[in-house]
Amino acid sequence: MRKIAFYGAISLDGYLAESNDSLQWLFDTPTGETTYAAFDQQFDTMVMGRKTYEEAKKLSEGTPFYPEKEVIVFSRKLKQLPEAKVVSEDPVDYLKQLQKQEGKMIWIVGGGNLLKPLIEADLIDEWWIQIAPVLLGEGKRLFEEGDYHQRLELVDTTQMEQLYELHYRKISDKKSTPS
Repeated sequence: MRKIAFYGAISLDGYLAESNDSLQWLFDTPTGETTYAAFDQQFDTMVMGRKTYEEAKKLSEGTPFYPEKEVIVFSRKLKQLPEAKVVSEDPVDYLKQLQKQEGKMIWIVGGGNLLKPLIEADLIDEWWIQIAPVLLGEGKRLFEEGDYHQRLELVDTTQMEQLYELHYRKISDKKSTPS
């Protein structure tokens, strides 16, 4: 079964994007060499919400948007895109079916609205979270309040100039947590 992973950055105070959905704060953060090239070799499908897609598209400045990957955008507003498959059905059900198909890892790009039901369904196998030394004060949170309680194990940490990356994996053995 294919793994599902989140790979992305947050501000030190836990925001994925500014209130206006802008990601510019991240691109203003010096990163040096990143782990993205190695991560890129592990996935062949990327999944995101409409707002994340629209912001990422702005930042790509007209260059082809991951032409070698399958790009899936969850949206109730969009009907079709030239370079992505638009899906309006339940993300949990859809991704459970996608996991059964042949392929590499599935990358959840964002955002929080898409991520919340996936966390609640315990579908995220691995997390690569880069923390930027920026305090935004408000915006779109990576982790929205929800019905989940999960314990993860630390796989690795990597410093990338001003970013610090935490790589976690879910603990597959579901033992009850002592009270």
